[in-house]
Amino acid sequence: MVLKKKAQSRAAYTSHAKHPMLAARLPAWRSKLIVFIAFAAFASLIGRACWVQVVNRDFYVEQGQKRYQRTIELDATRGRIVDRHGALLAVSLATYEIWASPNLIDADALAPLAALLDLPIAELRRRVAGDKSFVLLKRQVDADTAAKIGKLGLTGITQIADTKRFYPEGESAAHVVGFTDIEDNGQEGIELAVNEALIGAPGRRDVIRDRLGRVVYETRPLQPARNGATVQLTIDRRIQQLAYAQLKAAIAKHRAEAGSVVVLDADSGEILALANYPSFDPNDRARLTGRQLRNRAVVDTFEPGSTIKPVVVALSLDQGKVSPRTMIDTAPGSYRIGPNVIHDTSDHGRMTVAEALQKSSNIALAKLALNLPAQTIWTTYQQYGLGQAPQLTFPGVASGKVRPYERWRPIEQATMAYGYGLSASLLQLAQIYTVYAGDGTLRTAHLLRNTPFDVPERRVTTPATAAAIRTMLEMATGPGGTGQAASIEGYRVGGKTGTARKQIGATYAANRYRALFVGMAPMSDPRLIVAVMIDDPAGRAFYGGTVAGPVFSAVAGGALQLLGVPPDA
Repeated sequence: MVLKKKAQSRAAYTSHAKHPMLAARLPAWRSKLIVFIAFAAFASLIGRACWVQVVNRDFYVEQGQKRYQRTIELDATRGRIVDRHGALLAVSLATYEIWASPNLIDADALAPLAALLDLPIAELRRRVAGDKSFVLLKRQVDADTAAKIGKLGLTGITQIADTKRFYPEGESAAHVVGFTDIEDNGQEGIELAVNEALIGAPGRRDVIRDRLGRVVYETRPLQPARNGATVQLTIDRRIQQLAYAQLKAAIAKHRAEAGSVVVLDADSGEILALANYPSFDPNDRARLTGRQLRNRAVVDTFEPGSTIKPVVVALSLDQGKVSPRTMIDTAPGSYRIGPNVIHDTSDHGRMTVAEALQKSSNIALAKLALNLPAQTIWTTYQQYGLGQAPQLTFPGVASGKVRPYERWRPIEQATMAYGYGLSASLLQLAQIYTVYAGDGTLRTAHLLRNTPFDVPERRVTTPATAAAIRTMLEMATGPGGTGQAASIEGYRVGGKTGTARKQIGATYAANRYRALFVGMAPMSDPRLIVAVMIDDPAGRAFYGGTVAGPVFSAVAGGALQLLGVPPDA
């Protein structure tokens, strides 16, 4: 009975408390507490909104944009390399990278893709079997193949635009142009020498992606990509092809180890051709070796042999020591200097200075050199560019070597006059002969056309002496000269042979030579200078006149016709 009364009492109290008039009778402090809590909650919301929308707005906008907006880099196209007439030597072609999303790939549908990518099906399945979200399958896929892959309609396969460097001239111009790596950075040749001008500058663009990462909207470029510049060379593609073909044929004929040809414009020093063999195909470098890569005409140095003889003859004329008709006694074909003996190929007896160059007498040149101060010879060699790297925009240009004159012994002073005891590259030899093709001024060899070229010209001999040397060089390719095989039908030709024994270690090897010829044509007004080096011919012929001379004849003769130079013979 008591429990029942207590329950009725609680029920009555609860019904009274729910009545609105009775609720108003609650204590005042409770009402104030409720109002305060409500106000504090509302103020907190207002404060948070101010923090997000006003105080730290930029941060939260940036964080939001990161969820859907990206700034991507716009690739710049690498610049072209062209010859003096605009013919393409290097160009970037459109290619594609093929990527896969393994979690979306249907492994049973990979056979057609493997065939198009030229990958074994087992290798392709191995690549897409991992837990990576995005896998590169192949780079530099050509446009036709990429189009065929697109027609397969495979899920999870993505194509990304890319470029691949292509070299239309292949192996004939490989050592001039060079090549790039898979990231399109220059590695050799002109590609490396002027890489900064060729690469251009990338641009930027904002894109909007969906939750799967796909681009659904692209804005206008924030910064457009700047494509690389077109680089024009002094090379004439036709003469380059001619020089390479003739060099390759000569090396095969004489079973030689290697060789080089340099063709210069006699008036300007522009390099019209620079060929080497062995060479390589820059479009297919899978089996490339260091032997193929060497640009021998520029980086290899060697003793130039008799091709250097015009320098000491010209110096003797300038010093007033001799004239072209001065007689020199070379009998009996040998000449002793201390314990050493110098030989000619035969006993030429008494001969003029002009005949000494024509017949390439070592004895005559030794006597001329010993009649001059050593310092004067050394200074003259420096003026001709010997012992100094040519100022050529090209990697690895060699300087050669000329020892300080203070250390010369008499025998060394004599042998340097006919090309032993110093070293030079084939490019340096070709550059030296620009002095005699013109008025006695050295024309600096260069490869870049329409580019400021601030190397000052150097007058190293007089116009009269240059003309006298031209006459002697023409005698050397005529009857009685050592370079008769270099003659060109219809044109007057001048040049100098060289047959230098190869130095192996500290001694000269028996029956191993470099065959050389450097000459110019036409002699009435020299237009071309052609330098030829054949390294280590293994056949019966090894003299510069018989091995390198015919290469000069074929290259110079063909080039003169290509340039439209009229005959002068």
